[in-house]
Amino acid sequence: MTIHQLPQSVDQVQQLLATQEYVADRQLATTIFLALKMGRPLFLEGEAGVGKTEVAKALATGLQRRLVRLQCYEGLDTASAVYEWNYPRQMIEIRLAEAAGGASRDALAADIFTDRFLIKRPLLQALESDESGPAVLLIDELDRSDEPFEAYLLEVLAEYQVTIPELGTIKASQPPIVVITSNRTREIHDAVKRRCFYHWVDYPDRVRELEIVRRKVPQAADRLSRDVVAFIARLRQMELYKLPGVAETIDWAASLTALDRVELDPETVHATLGVVLKYQDDLARMDHDKVSAMVEAVRNDAAAGR
Repeated sequence: MTIHQLPQSVDQVQQLLATQEYVADRQLATTIFLALKMGRPLFLEGEAGVGKTEVAKALATGLQRRLVRLQCYEGLDTASAVYEWNYPRQMIEIRLAEAAGGASRDALAADIFTDRFLIKRPLLQALESDESGPAVLLIDELDRSDEPFEAYLLEVLAEYQVTIPELGTIKASQPPIVVITSNRTREIHDAVKRRCFYHWVDYPDRVRELEIVRRKVPQAADRLSRDVVAFIARLRQMELYKLPGVAETIDWAASLTALDRVELDPETVHATLGVVLKYQDDLARMDHDKVSAMVEAVRNDAAAGR
């Protein structure tokens, strides 16, 4: 696979992601391959911290494409997501034309509503290709935006174009690679999902999560990496307000390594739980006795080869 060339098989997708230290299972790699091959947006849904956003980053870096990121939030509108006119510059242009005299109103209007006064936001930027090829457009956490913005996205996802009343329709000469993520804080409308290839990104099993830790925190002792993954797996079986994601697993392994630990011990675990659990109610559940029991269980599992 040459530089900039899209993967030609599911295996090549896994290899491409692996070069960016992203460990993808076969199902995710297959969905990515089909989305790339058929030019369809990729819709990734799952809990926070399971690696959805990293897929877009890995694709952009691996394919050496420009990454354009639109971070969604409540109240997001076209001025922030698509375009807006540079009103201060337009006003200056109007004042200069009036001072010079002679410019008709129609000619002035035609002049100030041109590309040089247009501020391009992420969606419009992503429709432009450069020497590296079409961009990778990451529409991150779409569930945080409002439903009217979802409706606006339909034109972009269906036709890879946007309409600017003063300029007309701007269409991508080459469609960008689109990755949409959602933490499912609310349901995304079916009309958006129908235009995409969908994949639920779940927590990885222990084998894959251990491989992720080894790639992301190679300096961590092997025993520590195994202990961390086993402890996190036990936390995910508990009734917590927010289960730790892969991002927390990686951060914890790196933090414990920075403390020169080579295996888990109750005192260090209790002192560093704030790296893993981000809500006081969850931390309150983990008293010293609970932590000690879980560390002991992890050690027993390791001794039994589990």
